[in-house]
Amino acid sequence: MNEKVDMLKYEKELYKKGYDLICGCDEAGRGPLVGPVVASAVILPKNYHLEGLTDSKKLSEKKREYFFSKIKEEAISYGIGIVSAKTIDEINIYQASKKAMQIAIENMSVKPDFVITDAMPMPNYKYPVEGIVHGDALSLTIAAASVLAKVTRDHYMYELDQKYPMYEYKKHKGYPTKRHLELLKMYGVTKEYRFTYKPVYDLINNGGINEVKS
Repeated sequence: MNEKVDMLKYEKELYKKGYDLICGCDEAGRGPLVGPVVASAVILPKNYHLEGLTDSKKLSEKKREYFFSKIKEEAISYGIGIVSAKTIDEINIYQASKKAMQIAIENMSVKPDFVITDAMPMPNYKYPVEGIVHGDALSLTIAAASVLAKVTRDHYMYELDQKYPMYEYKKHKGYPTKRHLELLKMYGVTKEYRFTYKPVYDLINNGGINEVKS
């Protein structure tokens, strides 16, 4: 039987060191071929508890939507950072993810005194930062950020699905599924795509696509 994870373990250690405004930070959307990378930063009340909250990837869509509303309602502060596909192509997805996190932190009305991330280091940042491997499954604060980032990005993809229904974004959220790649070859790319990502790059540079849709 698996031992239950104390989702406040890292937070409690920081409370003991005198940090009260602990910000969890995570991103969603590194892997998709289309759309932005989205990050969230969240400060939860001290010793906050929300039964069932964990890494957004382990939650059903219905649960994510529930936690999305609950976290926004009960957090001390939260912020969202969005970095476009164009910028991802310019600076690479790793740097874009870090940039999205920093934008999310800056967008909070209450600033943190310590930041914990899902394994993302931020050397020389204005706040002390600790990157925790698998942090979204080990820290409640990072899990909360993962939910806000994931649901915000999903909502963006639903809007994109309405604009370009032929790509079926609502089903695959822009990830390179077999069906998505078939549709990409059929309909070509739009300006929302990440042109440096291999399936898109190969299609454009091997003559598979003649133009980029607006």
